Amino acid sequence: MRATGGQLVMLIAINVAVLALGAAISGGAFLSPFNLQSMAGQLPEIGFLAIGVMLAMCAGNGGIDLSGIALANLSGVLSAVVVGSFLSSADQPAAYSVAFIAGALVIGLIGGTFNGLLISRMNITPILCTLGTQMLFTGLAVVASDGRAVAVGTPDLLSEIGNGLFLGVPISFLIFIGVAAFIAALLKFTPFGLWLMLMGTNPKAALYAGFPKTRVLIATYATSGVLSGLAGIIIASRNVNVKWDYGTSYLLIAILIAVMAGVRPEGGYGRVICVVLATIALQLMSSMLNFGGLSNFVRDFAWGALLLTFLAVGRYDVAGFLMPNKSKRLV
Repeated sequence: MRATGGQLVMLIAINVAVLALGAAISGGAFLSPFNLQSMAGQLPEIGFLAIGVMLAMCAGNGGIDLSGIALANLSGVLSAVVVGSFLSSADQPAAYSVAFIAGALVIGLIGGTFNGLLISRMNITPILCTLGTQMLFTGLAVVASDGRAVAVGTPDLLSEIGNGLFLGVPISFLIFIGVAAFIAALLKFTPFGLWLMLMGTNPKAALYAGFPKTRVLIATYATSGVLSGLAGIIIASRNVNVKWDYGTSYLLIAILIAVMAGVRPEGGYGRVICVVLATIALQLMSSMLNFGGLSNFVRDFAWGALLLTFLAVGRYDVAGFLMPNKSKRLV
């Protein structure tokens, strides 16, 4: 595995630069507590999806999870339909919230495990497999909801997760940071993290060393599925309903974040802290474009251009030029 200390420094510099530019453009309104809270509350749902993409990329062999947002929508829609059939969000808000959260996580876990089984047992290329399950999950969500938005309402617990503050910080953002820290610890301090990274770096050596490839792949995509379930919960908690086509541009943004974070598309390297910083940077850029009055179409163009730019830059390891000594060390 390669270290990319320069990548971390570059992402910090990008965040500082965007903050400064946003403050200059808006006359300071960009850094107002309300705007900062708004940005922090919006980024967890895409941040969870980006970490899922990172995990799949680290597995190598063309690993990527294209089904993230589709599974997030399915988790929210199906959980709302099932739970809403026997509980009312208005009359039983606590029970409804707990059941909805549990249902979304279970659906995410099942969907992610399904991806992992197809990829590991049937040797389907991950990008093709998750493209297929993306359409499958979307179709299931359409059927379950009859193509309409499904009302979730504003039960206290869900509403607090999506819109509440703790010491001035959005609760959803704190949940995201906590989950990100857990995933980072999982990758750094457990055999699973070692197996995942070495399998992505050199799959033949990992195979000869007796690494449990099948179990690692299933666990990787199952974890990605749970993260999609969490994204579905955040989406539902920030809105009064869930819909099968929410966040159509989230797939591109999640991949862009992973690439910005220095995750190797070939597999074998990725840092959660870099994904978190890249997510924050993208959210800052998005808010700055809003302050500039630019449309969503311009934003999508900007994300596509950024993705191509970072892919091209990654080919030449610019971080290595910024910090040549540190970039050569192993982590």
